[in-house]
Amino acid sequence: MKKIIFTIAFCYGFLGAYAQTMKDEHYSNTGYIKPDGTIQDSHYSTVGFFKSDGTVQDSHYSTIGFIKSDGTIQDSHYSTVGFVKSDGTVQDSHYSTVGFVKSDGTVQDSHYSAIGHADGIKKEWVAAFYFFFRFN
Repeated sequence: MKKIIFTIAFCYGFLGAYAQTMKDEHYSNTGYIKPDGTIQDSHYSTVGFFKSDGTVQDSHYSTIGFIKSDGTIQDSHYSTVGFVKSDGTVQDSHYSTVGFVKSDGTVQDSHYSAIGHADGIKKEWVAAFYFFFRFN
């Protein structure tokens, strides 16, 4: 299941007038996310969805995970894979800090090195992508 989540999140993004840009640590555009949660890859193909109820779906509308209102991130079997704290701290399921989503959109690893930029995107979506899906 995590491989499916990884694949979808790795190919994230969206191109459109109101889309938010996902960038790598060098500020190169790597994709976009629409305000409605549609995730598209750098070739503008839809690869998944962040739904308003917290459900994460692949491009075939299969549920691959959940983002709870308290910041808990779960896989499709409701097993907790991590947490996003209100201050942007991101923790794995063992409560170890794996990174940070700063208020300016900078995404940092646990050593405070910038690994990306996601200005204007919900921190839970950013954390789900960078820390729990992209690097698994």
